[in-house]
Amino acid sequence: MQKQFIPRKTDRRFVPLSFAQERLWFLNQLEPESSAYNTAMALRLDGTLDIGALRSALDAIVERHEVLRTTYVVDESRNPIQQISRARAVELAIIHLTECPPSERDGRVQRTIADLTERPFDLRRDLMLRAGLLRLVLDQHVLVVVVHHVASDGWSSGILWRELAVFYKAFLARKTVSLPELPIQYADYAVWQRESMSGEILASQLDYWKKQLQDLPTLQLPTDRPRPAVQSYRGGQRAFKLSKELTQRLKRLSRDEGVTLFMTLLAAFQTLLSRYSGQEDICTGSPIANRNYVEIEGLIGFFVNTLVLRSDLSGKLTFRELLSQVKRTALHAYAHQDLPFEKLVEELQPERSLGMSPLFQVIFALQNYPRNDFAVPELAVSPMDIHQSAAKFDLSLALTETTDGFGGQLV
Repeated sequence: MQKQFIPRKTDRRFVPLSFAQERLWFLNQLEPESSAYNTAMALRLDGTLDIGALRSALDAIVERHEVLRTTYVVDESRNPIQQISRARAVELAIIHLTECPPSERDGRVQRTIADLTERPFDLRRDLMLRAGLLRLVLDQHVLVVVVHHVASDGWSSGILWRELAVFYKAFLARKTVSLPELPIQYADYAVWQRESMSGEILASQLDYWKKQLQDLPTLQLPTDRPRPAVQSYRGGQRAFKLSKELTQRLKRLSRDEGVTLFMTLLAAFQTLLSRYSGQEDICTGSPIANRNYVEIEGLIGFFVNTLVLRSDLSGKLTFRELLSQVKRTALHAYAHQDLPFEKLVEELQPERSLGMSPLFQVIFALQNYPRNDFAVPELAVSPMDIHQSAAKFDLSLALTETTDGFGGQLV
């Protein structure tokens, strides 16, 4: 983590969007009714819940993090800008499922979560966070929080749950909340990013990526139906597990070869993609937290960047040789990770299609951001799996390590 470098701006009248926000704003202009970039998180709460304290805690989160109460409008030149609003109450819908038979409850809960998630945000007017509280019986609830990706990312979800617990406990005990003041807000980061990504820094980053991604192929996975002309984002998901024994063997192989576990898993996944597609030049996207400065470590916001990792599987490579290649590629990509993916697309100007994402069609993530810790008095809290139906890419693979091995999800 680097020392503080991003300054706080006093003039907040005409704040640009970050590069990542601008891409999502543009997609929203094309499809304002789309919910593809809505993210839902759900916790089951068993025990005595103070709904008043929960409402106050949600409101306090929005007051603390400006990005959750920022809307997106255009200036006189039709350029998008951030408009930071005053704090206002979060929408918390109370949904009673107490009359639902126990045998039907799980399905009803998932359908209700889907209803909450699939309602689009109006980027011009709405808070970028809303919530629903599903009451199953008197002392059993499911808390659902839905945020738009323009204001959040995976790392942010851990911050949200931890701070929500702090605020909830304080309001429950009628005490003052003691959280350190945030050194900057997301708007400060957006301004800094625009100003810093220029000149020699930009040229150096671009030079690497232009060479690395020259003559990039399109991955052609065999599918059971033709690709639509316009991406629909309709998809499905399948969960799976890798055993604890297999996980330990993967770790041992990684240690023996001097690579990270991510590199081993990526090499295996790219091998699989090569086998299914019959192609030897394989590109995958991979998200990276992009929290390299100490003052943004505790901020909710859209910081995550995407790296494009390319492997050459031609010839009679052994898997160990592929691992060595993947290691070199990944380390060089990390050294050039500051270039926003959106800026890279803008500069490379690949042939664009509404039917697929630019530069890569498959994404792989090894998720290791902070856990969603929501530990509060008088409540037993457990995370809930949410059935995901929105697919932003042809194929997404996410792996998360648990005490029993890896849990995986293919979308």
